[in-house]
Amino acid sequence: MVKRKVAALEKVEADLVNLQYKIRRDPRSYAQEFHDQWLAYDAQRQIFISSPTTASSEDVKKFHDLVDLVAHVADLYPEITTPFPDQLKELLNQHHATLDKELREKVVGSLVLLRRKDVIDSTSLLTTLFPILISTPSKTLRSLLYTKIISDLRESNSKTTNHKLNRTIQTVLHNLVTSDRTSTKGMWATRITRELWRRQIWTDARPCDVMKEACLSDNEKVVIGGVRFFLGGDKEREELEDESSDEDVDIKKVKHQGVINKKTKKRQKAYEKALEKIKKHERKKHAPHPLNFSALHLIHDPQGFAEQLFQKHLQNTKNKFSLESKLLILQLVTRLVGLHKLTIISLYSWFVRYLTPKQLNVTSFLASLAQATHNLVPPDVIEPLVVKIANEFVSEASASEVAAAGINAIREVALRQPLCMTETLLQDLVMYQKSKDKGVVMAAKGLQSLYREVYPELLQKKYRGKQATMGLRAGEIRQRQFGEEEEGGIEGIELLERYKEEQKRKKQEERALNSGDTDKKEDNDDSDDDGFNSDEWEVASTDSESSGGWIDVSSESEDDEPAKKKRRKGDEEEEEEDAEDTPALVDTSTEAGAAAAAQAEINRISKLATTTILTPTDLAKLEELRREAKLDKALGRSSKRKKELIDKHIEDGLTADDIELPALLGKKTTKEERVALAREGKPARDEHKSTQAIRHAKKDAEGKSTTNREKARKKNFLMTIGKARAKNKRSLVETSKTMRAHIARSKSGGRRRNGG
Repeated sequence: MVKRKVAALEKVEADLVNLQYKIRRDPRSYAQEFHDQWLAYDAQRQIFISSPTTASSEDVKKFHDLVDLVAHVADLYPEITTPFPDQLKELLNQHHATLDKELREKVVGSLVLLRRKDVIDSTSLLTTLFPILISTPSKTLRSLLYTKIISDLRESNSKTTNHKLNRTIQTVLHNLVTSDRTSTKGMWATRITRELWRRQIWTDARPCDVMKEACLSDNEKVVIGGVRFFLGGDKEREELEDESSDEDVDIKKVKHQGVINKKTKKRQKAYEKALEKIKKHERKKHAPHPLNFSALHLIHDPQGFAEQLFQKHLQNTKNKFSLESKLLILQLVTRLVGLHKLTIISLYSWFVRYLTPKQLNVTSFLASLAQATHNLVPPDVIEPLVVKIANEFVSEASASEVAAAGINAIREVALRQPLCMTETLLQDLVMYQKSKDKGVVMAAKGLQSLYREVYPELLQKKYRGKQATMGLRAGEIRQRQFGEEEEGGIEGIELLERYKEEQKRKKQEERALNSGDTDKKEDNDDSDDDGFNSDEWEVASTDSESSGGWIDVSSESEDDEPAKKKRRKGDEEEEEEDAEDTPALVDTSTEAGAAAAAQAEINRISKLATTTILTPTDLAKLEELRREAKLDKALGRSSKRKKELIDKHIEDGLTADDIELPALLGKKTTKEERVALAREGKPARDEHKSTQAIRHAKKDAEGKSTTNREKARKKNFLMTIGKARAKNKRSLVETSKTMRAHIARSKSGGRRRNGG
C-alpha cells in the first residue's frame, strides 16, 4: 500500500502543538482553525459523557490532546470557551472513577491551568477538587489533588494574604471534621491544615480551631493527626524556616569563577541569580520578626478543651485507643495544663494506676505528670503521687535505672511545686547520694541542689550548704506560700541600685577627703549620683534658654527652691539608709530582723523603679550588670536556674529522655560506644590521609584552585630553567637593584598594593 503524502496545511491541522503555538502568536488569524478544533472537542466530549468506559484508546488520546489545546488558548477566545470550565468540572465530578488515568490527570491539570490564567477563581477550583479528594478510592488521584490544592493555596497567598479564600477553606475543613466524627475523611482536613501551618500560610487561630475539633473526633487516626499538630507543628515550622535560611550562596566563589572562566550569558545569569538570592536573604534577615504565636497559645478556652480531651479519650473506660495514642493525648493534656496553669483535679488521681515500674512506657507517664504540675496545683493533690513514686521506684531492692528515674521524676515535679515534699521523705531521698551507682547519686544530688535553692528549711543543716544557710540567716531566702506569685518590675533593677549605692559611697569618701570644694561642685556631684548627665540628653539640654527653644516664666525663688529641696532630700535619704543599715546588721539573726531587712529591700527597689527616671547611661549600665549576672549564673553562682528550667520545659515539653537522663549518664559505656561517639559528626575515611591531603580534597570538592606558590612549586623544570640562567648571569648592581625593588614593593603591600 502506497503511503499518502500529507500537505503542509494538513500537517498544521494534525499537529495540535504546532497549531497551539501559532494561535498564541496570532489569535485573530487562526480563529477559524480553533473554532474547528472546538467543534471536534465538543463532539468528542458528548461521546465520553454518554459512555466513558467504551471509548477506544485512539478516541481517548484525541480527546486528551483537544482538552490540552483548548485549555492553553482558552483565555484568547473567551466568548467561545465560556462553558469549557463547567464542562471539565462536570466530567470530573461524574466520571472521575471511570476515566482513563492520563485523561483524568489532564482534566485536573487543565483546571489548574485555567486558574493560573484567571479564567476561574481559586474558590471555584478548590470547591471542585476537595469533594473528589475525600471520596475517590484512587490513591494516585488523591495524591495529585492534595498537591494541587496546597500549591493553589500557596499561590493565592504568595503576594498578600487572601483572607476571603482562607476563611472559605477553613470553614469547609471545619465542617468536614464536625459533620461526621466517626469517619476518616477528617484526616485530609488535618493534613491540609498542618501543611499550611508549617509553611506559615495560615498563622491565626482559625486553623487551631479546626485541629481542636479533630482532637475531639471519635476516629483514632483523626485524633492523632490533631494531637500531633499541637505537639509538633511549631517545631516543624521552625525547622522549615531554618532550612530555608541555611541555603547560603558563596558569592566570592561565583564571582571568582566568573573572572577566571570564559564570560558567557549562562555564567552571567547564574551570578545575577546568586546575587539576588543573597539580597533576598539579607532583606529577610533584617525584616521584623512576624508574630507567629504557638498553636497551644491560640486555643480558645484551653480549660474546656483540656477537660473534654481528658474525659473523652483518657477517663472514658469504653475508649479502645491504643496505649501509644493515649500517651500522645496525655502529653497534649498535660502540656495544656502546665502552659496555661489549668486545674483538673481528677487528672492526678488518674495517674495513680500507671505509676509502677512494670507499666509499659512508664517514663512517659512520669514526664507527663511533671508537665501537668505547676505552682497553682494544690500540694495535697501532688503529695500522694510523690509518695507513690518513692515507694514504687526508690528502694534498696530496685534496679539502679529504676531508682534514678524515680528520683529524677520527683525532682521534676518538685521543681514546679516544691510544697509537695515532706521533710522525712526528702531526707530519705537525699541519703541516696551515698549509693554506689553514679546515676542514682546524680539524681539525689540534683534533688538536694534544687531544695537548697527553693526550700532549704526542709533539708537538715548539714545538707543545706553555705549559701542556703547564709541566705536563711539574712532573710534573703524565703519560702513562698501556696498561690504566691513573684512580684513584677524591671529585670535587674536591684543590681543597678547596688551599683548606685557603691558609686555614692565612693563619692562621699572623695568628698570627705576634698573638703575644700565649692558648693557648685557638690551640686554637680549630687546630680552625678542620680545618674544624670546633661551631655547625654539632647532635648532637655541646659542650653535651651539661650537657644530660644523654651521660655522660662518662673521667678528666681522658684528656681532656687528645687536645688535646695534636692540637696535636703538627698541628705534625708542618706540618713534613712544609714538608719536602715544599722539595725539590719544587728537583727539579722532573728526573724524580725530578717523580715525588716527584706521589707527594706523591697521598699528600696520599688522606690528606685517608681521615683527615678533612668537615663541612657543607666540603661547601658543595667544591661552590662545583667550580662555579668548571667555569667555568674552560668558559672553556678546564682540561684535563678529554677525559673529558666520550668520555662524551657513549658515551651518544649518534658520527654521520657529527660527522666531517664541520670541513668544514661551514670551508665558506663563500652569501648565500641565511645569510638562511635568520637566518630559521630566526622566524615568517613576509607584510607589514611594527611591533614594537607584532606584539605586539598576538600578544596577540590568545593571547586577551589590552589595558591600561586603551590602552582610555582609544581611547575615544569624546563619552564623555569631560562629564568634560573638569567639570574646567574646578572651583575652585582642588577642584583642589588632587584633586591631594593623587592623590599620597597613588599613594604607597600606587594604588586597589587593591597596590604599597605
